[in-house]
Amino acid sequence: MTSSKDSEGEVVCGSEVNETPLPDSEISSDGDQVEEGPPESLEDQLETAKAELVEAQDKALRAAAETENVRKRSDKAVENAHKFALEGFVTNLLPVLDSFQKGVETARSSEHEKNQMQATVEGMELSLKLFSDILEKAGVKPIDPLGEPFNPDFHQAMTMVESNESEPGSVIEVIAKGYSLNERLVRPAMVIVAKEPNS
Repeated sequence: MTSSKDSEGEVVCGSEVNETPLPDSEISSDGDQVEEGPPESLEDQLETAKAELVEAQDKALRAAAETENVRKRSDKAVENAHKFALEGFVTNLLPVLDSFQKGVETARSSEHEKNQMQATVEGMELSLKLFSDILEKAGVKPIDPLGEPFNPDFHQAMTMVESNESEPGSVIEVIAKGYSLNERLVRPAMVIVAKEPNS
């Protein structure tokens, strides 16, 4: 506070000057006073925390789902490996099965020697049944499409023959049965397909 004397010698108090310095945070680079914004309220902080929590939960769920998908794909790959590990082995056995079947069919058709061949036929039929049962337990199933419409997904047409008795496009003879392993095609059935006679 400053003082001075008036013309009559009395002391007069002058105006007080506030000389308290401003904090640096309230002074801009050019010396002007800068007002700070109001601090973030607790409600705003809570909403921010909630949003971050939701985002973190979403990321965690996505990561868990991806991990589960990877596990399922791995399990499926292992399952397929077990199912189809014998595919090559089964393919090599099929000609043996074909030979059994043809032998039984030939023996059955030999009417002249039927009595002499009866024991042989019965033995071959038993061997064929045992062999077929073993393959069936391993997941091998025959494809015998006689009389069915030709299906290129499971049948291989060896030739087409004119027929008045069968529907065009149907299988009239099975040269060799097809086979599947656990629902996967191993070999298509080799067939003869009917076609319309020429007029």
